[in-house]
Amino acid sequence: MTEPMRAGPGGDAPDGPLQPGSGWPGDPATAATPVARDAAGVRALAAGAGTVAELVARQSVCHACPRLVEWREQVAAVKRPSSRGERYWGRPIPGWGAERPAVLIVGLAPAAHGGNRTGRIFTGDRSGDVLFASLYRCGLAAQPTSVAAGDGQRLIRARMVAAVRCAPPANKPTVAERDTCAPCRSGLSSAWAPSRGKRCGRCCVRLASRCRGRVPPSVTARRCGLL
Repeated sequence: MTEPMRAGPGGDAPDGPLQPGSGWPGDPATAATPVARDAAGVRALAAGAGTVAELVARQSVCHACPRLVEWREQVAAVKRPSSRGERYWGRPIPGWGAERPAVLIVGLAPAAHGGNRTGRIFTGDRSGDVLFASLYRCGLAAQPTSVAAGDGQRLIRARMVAAVRCAPPANKPTVAERDTCAPCRSGLSSAWAPSRGKRCGRCCVRLASRCRGRVPPSVTARRCGLL
């Protein structure tokens, strides 16, 4: 298990976003992973991904939305005072967990100093602490806490995704940014057909409608203390 990536003694961690393939635990991308630069690129690369792992890698290096790219990288460079000694992820946060989940948990977007720092959705802020404790009680997570990539946490029969994979300014992505990032644009959305789901916000209800044509009656909130 690991803690957040930190600087050496007496120094701050490097500023700015992490480069693909530079040693972050569980980084799905490499320097050779293709990068989408606009909405058309997102659609093309997602449709061409042959596996969930390949799709996740491409999601994690996306540069399609200039406003989001500028904000996530600015946050990763400036940081907050309490995290100056940590390296920030500063890239899109792809989904993670079981490739064919029974439960799908959908959030709006990563937090600037949460997922954008830790590289994992719902990790590094108070809401994530509550969520993972609940998932653990339900048997859907291997540990009651999620601290950082490489900490040994593992989702069981569950997957987490965000409607928008980059931290947005003021936690408010635009409709265009949401649509550019929509997981239904991937050729693999059919692999994510959970029997139950937890939607964290109204935006995610609309997202589910777009991806599946409607919100399936079988998709219901799992009532086990989740947010």
